[in-house]
Amino acid sequence: MIPKIFNRSKSVVSKPARSKVLPKLSKKHLGDKVPKRGNKFAPVIASALLKASGWRTVGEIPNISQAVVLALPHTSNVDGIYAIPSLFALDIKISIMGKHTLFKVPVFAQLLNWIGVIPIDRGNKGSVLQASIDKFKIGEPLFLGLSPEGTRQYTESWKTGFYYLAVGAGVPILPVAMDYNTKEIRFMSLVYPTGDIEADLPKIYSQYKGVLPRHLARLSQPLQDINNAAE
Repeated sequence: MIPKIFNRSKSVVSKPARSKVLPKLSKKHLGDKVPKRGNKFAPVIASALLKASGWRTVGEIPNISQAVVLALPHTSNVDGIYAIPSLFALDIKISIMGKHTLFKVPVFAQLLNWIGVIPIDRGNKGSVLQASIDKFKIGEPLFLGLSPEGTRQYTESWKTGFYYLAVGAGVPILPVAMDYNTKEIRFMSLVYPTGDIEADLPKIYSQYKGVLPRHLARLSQPLQDINNAAE
Protein backbone atom coordinates (compact mmCIF):
# COMPACT_ATOMS: atom_id res chain seq x y z
CA MET A 1 0.00 0.00 0.00
CA ILE A 2 1.31 3.46 -0.93
CA PRO A 3 0.86 6.20 1.68
CA LYS A 4 -1.80 8.77 0.80
CA ILE A 5 0.70 11.60 0.88
CA PHE A 6 2.75 9.71 -1.72
CA ASN A 7 -0.17 8.87 -4.00
CA ARG A 8 1.36 10.18 -7.21
CA SER A 9 3.00 8.70 -10.29
CA LYS A 10 5.80 6.12 -10.23
CA SER A 11 8.58 8.70 -10.31
CA VAL A 12 8.97 12.36 -9.41
CA VAL A 13 10.14 14.92 -11.95
CA SER A 14 8.39 18.06 -10.74
CA LYS A 15 10.16 21.17 -9.46
CA PRO A 16 11.62 20.45 -5.99
CA ALA A 17 10.19 22.01 -2.84
CA ARG A 18 13.39 22.92 -1.01
CA SER A 19 13.85 22.24 2.69
CA LYS A 20 13.48 25.40 4.78
CA VAL A 21 14.86 23.84 7.95
CA LEU A 22 18.15 22.14 7.17
CA PRO A 23 21.17 24.23 6.08
CA LYS A 24 23.06 23.53 2.88
CA LEU A 25 26.17 21.40 3.37
CA SER A 26 29.54 21.87 1.72
CA LYS A 27 33.08 20.60 2.09
CA LYS A 28 34.02 23.47 4.40
CA HIS A 29 31.48 22.32 7.01
CA LEU A 30 33.23 19.02 7.70
CA GLY A 31 35.17 18.79 10.97
CA ASP A 32 38.70 17.47 11.27
CA LYS A 33 37.60 14.08 12.65
CA VAL A 34 35.25 13.18 9.79
CA PRO A 35 36.76 10.63 7.33
CA LYS A 36 37.78 12.42 4.13
CA ARG A 37 39.11 11.41 0.73
CA GLY A 38 41.59 14.25 0.52
CA ASN A 39 41.19 14.76 -3.21
CA LYS A 40 41.49 18.32 -4.51
CA PHE A 41 39.85 17.91 -7.90
CA ALA A 42 37.00 15.43 -7.29
CA PRO A 43 34.97 17.83 -5.09
CA VAL A 44 35.11 20.57 -7.73
CA ILE A 45 33.95 18.27 -10.54
CA ALA A 46 31.32 16.56 -8.37
CA SER A 47 29.92 19.90 -7.15
CA ALA A 48 29.46 21.03 -10.76
CA LEU A 49 27.67 17.79 -11.67
CA LEU A 50 25.45 18.04 -8.61
CA LYS A 51 24.51 21.64 -9.39
CA ALA A 52 23.73 20.76 -12.99
CA SER A 53 21.41 17.96 -11.85
CA GLY A 54 19.53 20.30 -9.52
CA TRP A 55 20.40 18.31 -6.40
CA ARG A 56 22.06 19.56 -3.23
CA THR A 57 23.26 18.24 0.13
CA VAL A 58 21.76 19.56 3.38
CA GLY A 59 21.83 18.91 7.11
CA GLU A 60 24.74 18.49 9.47
CA ILE A 61 27.59 16.01 9.77
CA PRO A 62 28.83 15.84 13.38
CA ASN A 63 32.57 16.05 13.91
CA ILE A 64 33.04 12.39 14.80
CA SER A 65 35.39 9.80 13.34
CA GLN A 66 33.15 6.72 13.33
CA ALA A 67 29.51 5.99 12.53
CA VAL A 68 27.16 3.56 10.82
CA VAL A 69 25.59 5.56 7.99
CA LEU A 70 22.12 4.60 6.74
CA ALA A 71 21.24 5.25 3.09
CA LEU A 72 17.45 5.39 2.60
CA PRO A 73 15.21 5.02 0.76
CA HIS A 74 16.89 3.09 -2.04
CA THR A 75 14.37 2.19 -4.76
CA SER A 76 16.32 2.67 -8.00
CA ASN A 77 19.73 2.28 -9.63
CA VAL A 78 19.40 5.94 -10.54
CA ASP A 79 19.86 6.87 -6.87
CA GLY A 80 23.60 6.48 -7.18
CA ILE A 81 23.79 9.02 -10.00
CA TYR A 82 22.90 11.73 -7.49
CA ALA A 83 24.19 10.21 -4.24
CA ILE A 84 27.77 9.52 -5.35
CA PRO A 85 28.50 13.06 -6.61
CA SER A 86 27.08 14.47 -3.37
CA LEU A 87 29.63 12.47 -1.35
CA PHE A 88 32.54 13.38 -3.62
CA ALA A 89 31.50 17.05 -3.50
CA LEU A 90 31.78 16.95 0.29
CA ASP A 91 35.08 15.03 0.06
CA ILE A 92 33.62 12.72 2.70
CA LYS A 93 34.65 9.06 2.68
CA ILE A 94 31.83 6.63 3.36
CA SER A 95 32.96 3.03 3.04
CA ILE A 96 30.82 0.09 1.94
CA MET A 97 31.29 -3.67 2.17
CA GLY A 98 32.17 -5.86 -0.82
CA LYS A 99 33.08 -9.48 -1.51
CA HIS A 100 36.70 -10.24 -0.69
CA THR A 101 37.09 -12.06 -4.01
CA LEU A 102 36.82 -8.72 -5.83
CA PHE A 103 40.21 -7.79 -4.41
CA LYS A 104 42.12 -10.63 -6.09
CA VAL A 105 43.15 -8.43 -9.03
CA PRO A 106 45.75 -5.90 -7.69
CA VAL A 107 44.80 -3.01 -9.98
CA PHE A 108 41.09 -3.46 -9.30
CA ALA A 109 41.84 -3.81 -5.58
CA GLN A 110 43.53 -0.41 -5.58
CA LEU A 111 40.47 1.15 -7.21
CA LEU A 112 38.14 -0.49 -4.68
CA ASN A 113 40.28 0.72 -1.79
CA TRP A 114 40.18 4.27 -3.17
CA ILE A 115 36.39 4.11 -3.52
CA GLY A 116 36.13 2.87 0.07
CA VAL A 117 35.07 -0.75 -0.40
CA ILE A 118 35.94 -2.98 2.57
CA PRO A 119 36.59 -6.68 1.74
CA ILE A 120 34.24 -9.05 3.59
CA ASP A 121 34.07 -12.84 3.33
CA ARG A 122 30.34 -13.47 3.07
CA GLY A 123 30.88 -17.22 2.84
CA ASN A 124 31.40 -17.62 6.58
CA LYS A 125 28.05 -17.39 8.32
CA GLY A 126 28.04 -15.04 11.29
CA SER A 127 31.41 -13.60 10.34
CA VAL A 128 30.24 -10.51 8.48
CA LEU A 129 28.84 -8.78 11.58
CA GLN A 130 31.91 -9.52 13.67
CA ALA A 131 34.28 -8.57 10.86
CA SER A 132 32.49 -5.24 10.52
CA ILE A 133 32.68 -4.64 14.27
CA ASP A 134 36.39 -5.46 14.17
CA LYS A 135 36.92 -2.80 11.47
CA PHE A 136 35.60 -0.19 13.91
CA LYS A 137 37.57 -1.60 16.84
CA ILE A 138 40.83 -0.84 15.02
CA GLY A 139 40.11 2.77 15.90
CA GLU A 140 40.73 4.35 12.52
CA PRO A 141 38.23 6.87 11.09
CA LEU A 142 35.35 4.95 9.50
CA PHE A 143 31.91 5.88 8.24
CA LEU A 144 30.36 2.60 7.11
CA GLY A 145 27.41 2.96 4.74
CA LEU A 146 24.60 0.40 4.82
CA SER A 147 21.15 0.09 3.27
CA PRO A 148 18.82 -1.56 5.83
CA GLU A 149 16.16 -2.22 3.20
CA GLY A 150 18.53 -4.72 1.55
CA THR A 151 16.76 -4.40 -1.80
CA ARG A 152 15.52 -1.80 -4.27
CA GLN A 153 12.09 -3.46 -4.20
CA TYR A 154 9.33 -3.15 -1.59
CA THR A 155 10.12 -4.89 1.69
CA GLU A 156 8.00 -5.38 4.81
CA SER A 157 10.86 -4.75 7.22
CA TRP A 158 14.45 -3.56 7.46
CA LYS A 159 17.43 -5.82 8.02
CA THR A 160 18.58 -5.11 11.57
CA GLY A 161 22.25 -5.99 11.17
CA PHE A 162 23.15 -2.28 11.01
CA TYR A 163 21.74 -1.79 14.51
CA TYR A 164 23.61 -4.66 16.12
CA LEU A 165 26.76 -3.56 14.31
CA ALA A 166 26.46 -0.10 15.86
CA VAL A 167 25.80 -1.60 19.30
CA GLY A 168 28.71 -4.03 19.03
CA ALA A 169 31.12 -1.38 17.77
CA GLY A 170 29.90 1.26 20.20
CA VAL A 171 29.29 3.84 17.46
CA PRO A 172 26.32 6.09 16.63
CA ILE A 173 23.95 5.72 13.68
CA LEU A 174 23.78 8.56 11.15
CA PRO A 175 20.57 8.47 9.06
CA VAL A 176 20.84 9.91 5.55
CA ALA A 177 17.82 10.43 3.31
CA MET A 178 17.53 10.79 -0.43
CA ASP A 179 14.44 12.90 -1.04
CA TYR A 180 13.18 13.23 -4.61
CA ASN A 181 10.57 15.75 -3.48
CA THR A 182 13.19 18.32 -2.45
CA LYS A 183 16.03 16.88 -4.58
CA GLU A 184 18.18 16.72 -1.46
CA ILE A 185 20.67 14.32 0.08
CA ARG A 186 19.81 14.94 3.72
CA PHE A 187 22.15 14.20 6.66
CA MET A 188 19.99 13.95 9.78
CA SER A 189 20.35 13.63 13.56
CA LEU A 190 22.59 11.00 15.14
CA VAL A 191 20.98 8.12 17.01
CA TYR A 192 23.00 6.52 19.78
CA PRO A 193 21.79 2.91 20.13
CA THR A 194 20.86 1.89 23.67
CA GLY A 195 20.64 -1.84 22.99
CA ASP A 196 16.83 -1.66 23.04
CA ILE A 197 16.05 -1.99 19.34
CA GLU A 198 12.29 -1.66 19.84
CA ALA A 199 12.81 1.74 21.42
CA ASP A 200 15.53 2.97 19.07
CA LEU A 201 14.14 2.04 15.64
CA PRO A 202 11.19 4.48 15.88
CA LYS A 203 13.73 7.28 16.51
CA ILE A 204 15.29 6.44 13.15
CA TYR A 205 12.02 5.87 11.28
CA SER A 206 10.62 9.24 12.39
CA GLN A 207 13.45 11.15 10.72
CA TYR A 208 12.31 9.87 7.32
CA LYS A 209 8.83 11.34 7.66
CA GLY A 210 7.78 12.84 4.32
CA VAL A 211 10.85 11.62 2.41
CA LEU A 212 9.88 10.77 -1.16
CA PRO A 213 11.69 7.97 -3.06
CA ARG A 214 12.01 7.70 -6.83
CA HIS A 215 9.58 4.76 -6.98
CA LEU A 216 6.72 5.17 -4.53
CA ALA A 217 5.46 1.59 -4.75
CA ARG A 218 8.85 0.32 -3.58
CA LEU A 219 8.95 2.35 -0.37
CA SER A 220 9.62 0.00 2.56
CA GLN A 221 6.76 -0.70 4.94
CA PRO A 222 8.34 1.00 7.99
CA LEU A 223 8.60 4.26 6.05
CA GLN A 224 5.07 3.88 4.72
CA ASP A 225 3.86 3.36 8.27
CA ILE A 226 5.62 6.44 9.65
CA ASN A 227 4.00 8.58 6.96
CA ASN A 228 0.54 7.08 7.36
CA ALA A 229 0.76 7.66 11.10
CA ALA A 230 1.56 11.32 10.47
CA GLU A 231 -1.69 11.95 8.65
